[in-house]
Amino acid sequence: MAHDEAAIALLRPDWPVPANVRAAFTLRAGGVSRPPYDTLNLGATTGDAPERVAENRRRLVAALALAREPAWLEQVHGTSVASLDRDAAEDPSSGGAAPRPPRADAAVTRRAGRICAIQVADCMPVLLAASDGSAVGAAHAGWRGLAAGVLEATVEALGLDPQRLIAWLGPAIGQRHFEVGAEVREAFLARDAQADAAFAPNARGRWQCDLYALARRRLRSLGVGAVCGGEWCTYADAQRFFSYRRDGSCGRMAALVWLAE
Repeated sequence: MAHDEAAIALLRPDWPVPANVRAAFTLRAGGVSRPPYDTLNLGATTGDAPERVAENRRRLVAALALAREPAWLEQVHGTSVASLDRDAAEDPSSGGAAPRPPRADAAVTRRAGRICAIQVADCMPVLLAASDGSAVGAAHAGWRGLAAGVLEATVEALGLDPQRLIAWLGPAIGQRHFEVGAEVREAFLARDAQADAAFAPNARGRWQCDLYALARRRLRSLGVGAVCGGEWCTYADAQRFFSYRRDGSCGRMAALVWLAE
């Protein structure tokens, strides 16, 4: 495959943010990975060849003209939020060495050129930006993180009035294809009885879960009124999106947000 960064497929969020806020969501085309990771797999822990993932990440950096590598996280479906405002070189305990990826499911920054990155393949990426362009953040919101409060933790870490935030819900598995057990529904109802509206019973005695509706409820309860996106289904569109539930072994896409330098 030719080394053509222009071939990288990207989705650009449509949200009313200031010009210095930049964001992108990678699709599955334009990389060098082979099936079942074909082709733009950005996940280093999927079983794909490390050199292919590295090349895919290099292509992404080149295609977006990024000044540095995105801050890849070790995502664990939790609620920890990494701040990207401090360099490893500025941390005396690091000895100036490159740090290991933070074990976190969200990242925030107020510094230009620091790229928040969330990897997904059915879970929902949520991007956040201050309406004045002073800060951005990103969260990995699968059902576990969403139920546990990853959006609340990310908004708190940004330290801004939630009414000054704009959110974008990136591609995730849609309700039609996201069947869950009663324990998932109960995890949300324990915190918000009205979340019941996001679950539809099916003929198998289980539930079809609407992640987008759940995220909108959480954001609205926090005071974030401007919420965009949320109209895709990763499971249903195999040409553009990886889907773990559809394919099992597969690549990872990335949602990125940063402040221009």
